[in-house]
Amino acid sequence: MSAAPDGIVPPHPPEPARPNRFRRWQAAAAVVVVAAAVTATVLAAGAGGGSSSPDAKATAPADGLRHTVIEVSTGTCGRGWIRPQAGTQVFDLHNTSSTASEVDLTDPRTGLIYGEVEGLAPGTTRAMTVDLGSGSYAFKCLENDADAVTGPTVVVAGKQPQGPAAAPVNQHDLIPPTLAYQKWVGQRIDELAAGTGKLKADIDGGDLAAARRDWLPAHLVYERMGAAYDTFGDADAAINGTVARTPGATADKDFAGFHRIEYGLWHGESAASLRAPAAALDGAVRTLQKEWPQARMDPAAMGLRAHEIVENAEQFELTARTDYGSGTNLATARANLDGTRAILGRLRGLLEPRDTGLAKLDAALDRTQAALDAQHHGAAWTPVDKLTHAQRQQINADFGDLLEQLAPVAAIFEVRRTA
Repeated sequence: MSAAPDGIVPPHPPEPARPNRFRRWQAAAAVVVVAAAVTATVLAAGAGGGSSSPDAKATAPADGLRHTVIEVSTGTCGRGWIRPQAGTQVFDLHNTSSTASEVDLTDPRTGLIYGEVEGLAPGTTRAMTVDLGSGSYAFKCLENDADAVTGPTVVVAGKQPQGPAAAPVNQHDLIPPTLAYQKWVGQRIDELAAGTGKLKADIDGGDLAAARRDWLPAHLVYERMGAAYDTFGDADAAINGTVARTPGATADKDFAGFHRIEYGLWHGESAASLRAPAAALDGAVRTLQKEWPQARMDPAAMGLRAHEIVENAEQFELTARTDYGSGTNLATARANLDGTRAILGRLRGLLEPRDTGLAKLDAALDRTQAALDAQHHGAAWTPVDKLTHAQRQQINADFGDLLEQLAPVAAIFEVRRTA
């Protein structure tokens, strides 16, 4: 996709939008995992390839950092670290076993993790870059289909402050905030049902002006529940599905939900033609409302969802790819921020002792929210294609910074194997 001269992707790009948000979230997940690994400041984990000799205990390579070769296997986990020192350094992890392994550098007393490398294949070497202070450390080798093995404890002498670390999060830790979030979503579904009922009544009564007025508040309720879309499953397509932005695509019989009604309301369709889509939308919401108490969200996905919500807003709302006539993408992006705050609020108790950049994340959320709120004028929102060059640059920059601040959240709440 080519960018406009100002670096902003133009509204309504020629390639088709994905059929529904549920599918595009799955496509985004892999991107977020990569971003978390690259930008997380909480865990300093390197993933570069290496060709270090297992016999070389310390070298002086081009990067100027101290390198130490560490053996990885159930019998020799952590062997090779014989001259510990503080500071930024590289451990070249060499897997001498016959199976793939995950390697963590931990404080054996507290369980804090200072670095990690996943998927270290047999016979390969990969780099782990860490910033160590004074304290006790040990490598933990977690081979596939085998119990974890912790190597010898190494003491770094002195009084130098320790570098970035994170306490591992397990599935049990995440159950209470997940249940709290599920309860919050249930309340929003009740609110959503009231909104779609009102929208249906407007259309049944032939009052399309009222329907245009009531469409956005109902739609924004749904857009605030972003972390639950995966659990909604097929209901997401029925409630908020999209179609390709190609001629005739909006006539697709499977085009349904809020965006189908949006297209009709802002393209001169009659109330009679919108009654069936409105009834289907309201029915889908009420089915979701009935089934939600039995739904179960995945606790392990909670941290990742916070990043995904903003990433999807950047990809689909700031480009107006999901605008079917109302011009309210910035309102949707604003509701997405509310959704991110909702999930972070439930995770905050676990996040505060683990993310030293939490204040920066809060500030980034506030800046991004303010940039969007500046485009809200009474009941109207500035359409994306009406933003000035400077406004587009500011909003895009704010979203980019917010995504960077959210990347460590995805990394922190990755459930790690510890035994």
